[in-house]
Amino acid sequence: MRVSEAMTRDVRVARPDQTIQDAAKMMADIDAGVLPVGENDRLVGMITDRDIVVRAVAEGQGPQTLVREVMTSDVKYCFENEDTDQVARNMADQQVRRLPVVNREKRLVGILSLGDLAVMAGSQPAGEALAGISQPGGEHSQMGGSRM
Repeated sequence: MRVSEAMTRDVRVARPDQTIQDAAKMMADIDAGVLPVGENDRLVGMITDRDIVVRAVAEGQGPQTLVREVMTSDVKYCFENEDTDQVARNMADQQVRRLPVVNREKRLVGILSLGDLAVMAGSQPAGEALAGISQPGGEHSQMGGSRM
């Protein structure tokens, strides 16, 4: 199965010049813990609820802190035409639970999560990815690298 068949297409995007309070409100509105960050129709980062807590609040920064100050700019992603089994293995290896999905022009077209993989028929890729993600000792970041 291709990523485009499993991904979530309706994705809210934060801007780097928005505040973390704005990002947190968007996350609350859609009941999500991550937002892609886009600028000029390009994916420039990701911000997670953990980024807001650990990189901002824990460091004494307030709600008016800009997304660009706490987002991860070195983003892992996958392409919409990749095979979900391979992407799930990469998610396990990299210990990430969700990936932005881009087309070949590197424009954001969706997001792929373990939940998306789990609802696929025979959710073996999700189980394998979750097993890999759950291994101790990985980098403690939702992002933290480049293209898988």
